[in-house]
Amino acid sequence: MDKQVAIVMTEVFLRRLTPALIPFVRSEQNFRIIRINRPIGELIEVIAAMQPDAIITEWLPNITEAILGLKIPTVIADTDYQYPGVVSIDVDDHAVGVEAAEAFVQAGFKDFAFLGNKTPYSKQRLEGYRNRIGKIGVVDSYEMTSFVAQSYSEDFAPADDVFKDWLRSLPKPVAIFAVHDPLGRFVCGVCRQLKLSVPDTVSVIGANNDELVCGLSFPMLSSVSIPWNRVGEVAGESIQNLLAGLPAPEVPILIAPGGVVVRHSANFLAVADPQLRRALAFLSEHLHEPITIEAMCKQLRMARRNLERKFIEYLECTPWEMLCRLRVNHAKQLLAQTEHPISIISELCGFNDPERMAVVFKRVVGIPPSIFRKQKQRNR
Repeated sequence: MDKQVAIVMTEVFLRRLTPALIPFVRSEQNFRIIRINRPIGELIEVIAAMQPDAIITEWLPNITEAILGLKIPTVIADTDYQYPGVVSIDVDDHAVGVEAAEAFVQAGFKDFAFLGNKTPYSKQRLEGYRNRIGKIGVVDSYEMTSFVAQSYSEDFAPADDVFKDWLRSLPKPVAIFAVHDPLGRFVCGVCRQLKLSVPDTVSVIGANNDELVCGLSFPMLSSVSIPWNRVGEVAGESIQNLLAGLPAPEVPILIAPGGVVVRHSANFLAVADPQLRRALAFLSEHLHEPITIEAMCKQLRMARRNLERKFIEYLECTPWEMLCRLRVNHAKQLLAQTEHPISIISELCGFNDPERMAVVFKRVVGIPPSIFRKQKQRNR
């Protein structure tokens, strides 16, 4: 007998999760879509009339509790709050903030800011961002309230004078992490109004990597990627378990983010020194080649000792250590997103020797490449 599952969520979440839910239709699950943006009384009446066997929904204030009051087996696809008997799935929001900070720190930024929206996940992403920044700098934060009640994609709120003054007051160049992509697009737009160049003066990273938001922004928005397919898969698997009578987990299921997708809004060569910028650009462009620091200095016509002193002063590492970090970052992306053998990845990242890559990777990341890949595969 077919089991009827109600998908109760916004169009944004529906677009994110639906591709991963399609395979579960073959398991005799019949999915019905219910638009969550309607009066709460009407919403509860529609769900009750459908009499679904289970519900997949997203967390929204004052709505989630009303849906749970129907006492229907439920999966919530975007919260780390654990309701009794409910499956809670969420991205690891603390790690999202760490990913954004990591990108900015490696670019050499010394001044950082955060644009939030007073939600629980905003607080967690700020915490991760601040923790990774650590002693490098202070994070100046600003919280928007006008976005909370608005549709996620319809970010028509104008910037008030208080926000403009805050943006002007930040030391430049500054790295701004916006808690989600519409706020990232918003801050880029305000920068254009204020004649602040993005990314040269203000570098911006959003979060969620929504293609429609990031791709239609000017400049196109860099963003921390969320593996929505994996969230959808876990939601589908969890529904199957609930329908089979299995108990819900006692703790939330957290999915790791997928790193920063670099587009035009983020400047990853933020150091003021022109020699350092040239050296970083060279290392980034040639990391897959068997280059040496001596050869780089010769080609760029730089004194090695002077360049090493600048790396230590501005970036707190040697040129060789920076090259290792860049290669390891590229290796992390390939390990997480491809099925290439580690021997091939070592060549693509300039190590040319799997054993050498394993030694450097473990020194930088703390675990071997094989363990890193297994952890990412579990979270995909």
